[in-house]
Amino acid sequence: MRVHLCVVGRLRAGPERDLVDDYLKRFDRTGRALGLGPARVTEVDDRKGGGMAAEADLLRRALPSGARLCVMDERGRQMPSPDFAQRLGRWRDDGTQDLAFVIGGADGIAPDLRAEADMALSFGQMVWPHMLVRVMLTEQLYRAASILAGSPYHRA
Repeated sequence: MRVHLCVVGRLRAGPERDLVDDYLKRFDRTGRALGLGPARVTEVDDRKGGGMAAEADLLRRALPSGARLCVMDERGRQMPSPDFAQRLGRWRDDGTQDLAFVIGGADGIAPDLRAEADMALSFGQMVWPHMLVRVMLTEQLYRAASILAGSPYHRA
């Protein structure tokens, strides 16, 4: 199951980019034997300032055709890491070929794009900067692959 992170904004060189790259590399390595990955990031940037609606249009164009869609949203479902791992495993086992996670810009995700999602996922009720959400999501993807592989990375 290919994993796509479709995100608003460009992540420049720095600690966040280093962490994202590291966790994606770990996810690809761990997930390969499990039928998870590869994972890739597609960045979109609304240079015309059209707001959430324009960002949603750019994000839709970045989504692979037929992909299962999970939006990262503060109103979404919160779940422990083992449940997230089981969800990924279930989607893979159900034949999902492409799974797309969408991370919106500073104003969030347009309501119409949110409504199209198969799932909305939240890292808590607090609002996180979208660049940190990338780091947190990639770490959770790696953690999920580790859990499914029976690795000791996750200790809970």
